[in-house]
Amino acid sequence: MARLLKGRMYFSQSIIVSVAVSNLGKTSPVFAQPGAKVDSSYYCDVVLNQGLLSDIQKLSDNDFTFQQDGAPAHRSRQTVAFLCLHMREFIETENWPPNSPDLNPVDYLIYGSTQTAY
Repeated sequence: MARLLKGRMYFSQSIIVSVAVSNLGKTSPVFAQPGAKVDSSYYCDVVLNQGLLSDIQKLSDNDFTFQQDGAPAHRSRQTVAFLCLHMREFIETENWPPNSPDLNPVDYLIYGSTQTAY
């Protein structure tokens, strides 16, 4: 009988990329620098401020409600303070949905042989 699965000695490197998705469209992806620790400072400064926020505002004509999942960088006090300053409306931490493929579809994408985390 032929072997259908082929093992490999090394796994593909993972990448961290963020994207905002809505019924209006999607933002450009924001790729974390290799080896970067995506803590609340990096998330606010790079991912949101330098990346997603301007695209979200353009797509929605600045009329949107921001929602994210419960990742540590998303729910930190620093991130919530950033959201209070820069978002007209966002869903509070305690009302964020649990990790679910139905509510967070981009968390479960796999592109090629590299698993992509959002």
